[in-house]
Amino acid sequence: MDRFTSQIMRSSLFYASEEMGIVLRNSAYSPNIKERMDHSAAIFDAEGRMLAQAEHIPVHLGSLPWGLKNTVEYMRREGVEFEEGSMVVVNNPYIAGTHLNDVTVIRPIYFSGRLVAFAANKAHHSDVGGKVPGSISFDARSIYEEGLIINPVLLMRRNEFQRDVISLFASNSRNPYERMGDIKAQAAANLTGERRVLEVIGKYGLQSFLEANEEAFRYAETMFIKRLESVPRGAYEAVDYLEKPGGGDIRLAVKVVIGEDKVLVDYEGTDPQVPMPLNAVLGVTISGVHFVFRTLLGEDVPLNHGAFSRLEVRAPEGSVLNPTFPAPVAGGNVETSQRNADLLYLAMSKAMPREVPAAAGGSMNNVMMGGVHEGRTWAFYETIGVGLGGRDGMDGVDGIHANMTNTMNTPIEEIERSLPLLVKRYEFRPNSSGPGRFRGGSGIVRSYMVRTGRVTVTVLADRGRHGPWGLMGGGPGATTEVIVGRRGRRVKVDTKVTVELEAGDYLEIRTAGGGGYGDPMQRDPEAVRRDLENGLITESYAKKHYGWSK
Repeated sequence: MDRFTSQIMRSSLFYASEEMGIVLRNSAYSPNIKERMDHSAAIFDAEGRMLAQAEHIPVHLGSLPWGLKNTVEYMRREGVEFEEGSMVVVNNPYIAGTHLNDVTVIRPIYFSGRLVAFAANKAHHSDVGGKVPGSISFDARSIYEEGLIINPVLLMRRNEFQRDVISLFASNSRNPYERMGDIKAQAAANLTGERRVLEVIGKYGLQSFLEANEEAFRYAETMFIKRLESVPRGAYEAVDYLEKPGGGDIRLAVKVVIGEDKVLVDYEGTDPQVPMPLNAVLGVTISGVHFVFRTLLGEDVPLNHGAFSRLEVRAPEGSVLNPTFPAPVAGGNVETSQRNADLLYLAMSKAMPREVPAAAGGSMNNVMMGGVHEGRTWAFYETIGVGLGGRDGMDGVDGIHANMTNTMNTPIEEIERSLPLLVKRYEFRPNSSGPGRFRGGSGIVRSYMVRTGRVTVTVLADRGRHGPWGLMGGGPGATTEVIVGRRGRRVKVDTKVTVELEAGDYLEIRTAGGGGYGDPMQRDPEAVRRDLENGLITESYAKKHYGWSK
């Protein structure tokens, strides 16, 4: 078929997946989805190959193809049929990827009685049960402590919700009302995707739709191979570390082999899985590989199955990056995924030193809270931004969600209106940027005070001991700090911790800055002066790292 029509159809599917995300956001009940946009959407062909994805959350999107393939295989093995007018829900990470909070909803799309595509989305539900409010603990020893596990089951049949499934799901959360609304919003998003796919088929015909899909795969694959030509052939290795609660490290190792027309990513040498929720299922590990090579090879490479078909990922079974059931994995999706991205960038900096930035803040800085307020249980979840690493020719961005996450912040107004909390501080963190000719971005200070009642707070963050690395002579960004304030005293605690707070107590998180790029002594004095004026650094910091004098 002609390439113009093929491109129009490909673009239509891309915007259909974006529209799915808009519908999900606008229909959701929870601030985590409605305000923070912690969700992702994509469209697949009948074989489960990704046709288009929205520009949502990288760790979600990379795992969706893996999860859809596993879901189809599970249903076939269990003798459960996809039906016209049905919808499937699953959150088991060992099937769907990511972690229990990320609920995947899948809609098979039929045209004239034939399965032609799937619409699927994944959304982070603020609470799915488990030992702590928000469901992401720092010390779970198995997945059974992390919340309700749902293997693939029909959420909808003959276009009617299965009330028993929705009721079971909602009643296992500390926010049942939110869970009910959010999962229905996910269904609405898939119906939107289905409608748009059928409109494309209705306009151009089924055969043209199928041909356009194959052409899209070929084009993306060709683009990937062409861009790979600019990367020096060879094997590039790196090691980085996750921090265990209370001390000790988890080693992540990788070898990236750049071939003529393919890439092998081998994680041999990574530590075995651990009895704490820092294991990342294989879908999460694959997500990191997709994300890093997507950013390095150019945003104009179409995001579909063809773009990733030349990437081979090997992770030892039973390792932190490919654990076996029932190892806990809640933090693997959020923290280990970030370290995996750092690890891959560090390896690729040896092949593409001018394209790879210094390390970003390296943590999603997960904050979970919950308790009882006005006679009802509640749970709250959000992540806090960091500084991006400096890069050749440009400073890192201040206070932004980085790498494997792509969410917004929760507006202070929403927090204080709905929850027994007061946000005391929300600002850039001074002196957190890694020094360099191009400095790293600044981290964030965010502080929550309890207004009434008793609140259980869990923080799962990282980079508390190993600061984000710099490149080309740049210095590391500041490490993460977590502070608890009680009765006039400020106490620094671990970056992975659960504490009980009462009225007047507060928790403050100070997120990591990005690493610097290049020799700090070569930084433009005018840039140093601007940072001083904006309060991003102090005079003592400027003197120490940049030789500043008035």
